Amino acid sequence: MLNRKSKILNLKSNDGSILIFTIVIIFIFSLVMLGLLGYATMQIKVTRSAVYDQQAFQIAEAGANYYQWHLAHFPNDFWDGNASTTPGPYVHNYLDTDSGQILGQFSLSITPPATGTTITTIASTGTAAGNPKEKRKVTVRYGIPSLAQYAFLTNGDAWIGPDESVSGQFFSNGGVRFDGTGNAPIMSAKSTYTCQSWSGSPCPASENGIWGVAPQSTQNYWQYPVPNVDFSSITANLATLKSSAQTAGIYLAPSNAQGYSLVFKSDGTIDFYTVTSLNSDPSGGDVNGNTHNNSIDYKVSGGRTFLYNKPIPANGVIYIEDQAWVEGVVKGRVIVAASVLPYNANTAPSIHIQNNITYLAKDGTNSLGLIGQQDVLVTYLSPNNLEIDAALIAQNGSAQRYDYSGNTLNSIYIYGATASNGTWTWTWVNGGGDCVSGYCTTNTMYDSNLLYSPPPSFPLSAGGYQQISWSSN
Repeated sequence: MLNRKSKILNLKSNDGSILIFTIVIIFIFSLVMLGLLGYATMQIKVTRSAVYDQQAFQIAEAGANYYQWHLAHFPNDFWDGNASTTPGPYVHNYLDTDSGQILGQFSLSITPPATGTTITTIASTGTAAGNPKEKRKVTVRYGIPSLAQYAFLTNGDAWIGPDESVSGQFFSNGGVRFDGTGNAPIMSAKSTYTCQSWSGSPCPASENGIWGVAPQSTQNYWQYPVPNVDFSSITANLATLKSSAQTAGIYLAPSNAQGYSLVFKSDGTIDFYTVTSLNSDPSGGDVNGNTHNNSIDYKVSGGRTFLYNKPIPANGVIYIEDQAWVEGVVKGRVIVAASVLPYNANTAPSIHIQNNITYLAKDGTNSLGLIGQQDVLVTYLSPNNLEIDAALIAQNGSAQRYDYSGNTLNSIYIYGATASNGTWTWTWVNGGGDCVSGYCTTNTMYDSNLLYSPPPSFPLSAGGYQQISWSSN
């Protein structure tokens, strides 16, 4: 009897141990499963969040793309088709084009170009319909490049000599002999052309669109042929400039004298003079082989009559229906056009540069555009070392200094850009390549601020808005 009871008690004791062990196993398994279920739930949430985040990002990017399209069709609308008094943000539903289901929304905040720039900033915030709290933002800056995107732009042939350097893009609708140095694309619209005799030996001859003895490091920038640039866009702009000057700028009617002299002051004002008499300059030859017996310098002593001093106008536009002389120190943003419409080659005025014209600071806050309906002329009395800080346009003629035989000067420095419809030169050389007139050393330094922050009402590229930067968060 004692043995049997002992066995029964022992079995019961074993059953209790198994039960406890089973409970422990179930408890541990439950903890593991709960952990796995929690992890799986977290992973599902993370996956869903990533999906909604990606959807929000794509919707935000779609909003930015939409407004790029809008600006391409309505370049001056920064209010999403609303009145300019209607503030943003502007909210749009983002639809599935197949089902019409709303997948989310994008909200647009548009920052119009500040005064003196063409840059528009678009901030697009996207949300997914499945989780409106999940947001992504895309910020894109677009700008319209000006025609001053080139350090040098010409509608004709060009020759850059061995003592000349160009910093910035160089473009010619004609052919180019390039013997100097450059640090940016050098482009010609010609695949081949017949170089003119003024380009030196072996011309006239058939040459590639760009040729010469430039260093290989410069030749690496040569590109030809490329599509040409339409100079007619500058012509259309002159009428707009005249209207802007008459309504909110400074408009100068014909002087009934020799023209007007503008002296820029470092306080942001301009002294205006009437030019009453001209200097006795020697005869000079232009790039087209014509001789000019008329003087193009105002007489330094007693050749001008003071009119008044005025600040640069709020819209920065000065339009002169006469010959114009420009010099001094520029503080502010301004464009000066010398033009008589409609164009007549016999009466079209030019911009004359007799003395230095410089910026108070080369930091992008100061900008000068000079448009001569005919030429931009550096005169006979120009200093031995001349600096011009400006974006120059010779609309129908040339940017040049006449060939005054034997009158050689040291150096000319252009900080800005030069556009010349005809052949351009500040330097004249003989058949052996020696400097015989004008500036024997020329340097052009491109002002990169001109690309998207040109002078007021400066001609813009016909290509419209281009993307400058893109960022997301």
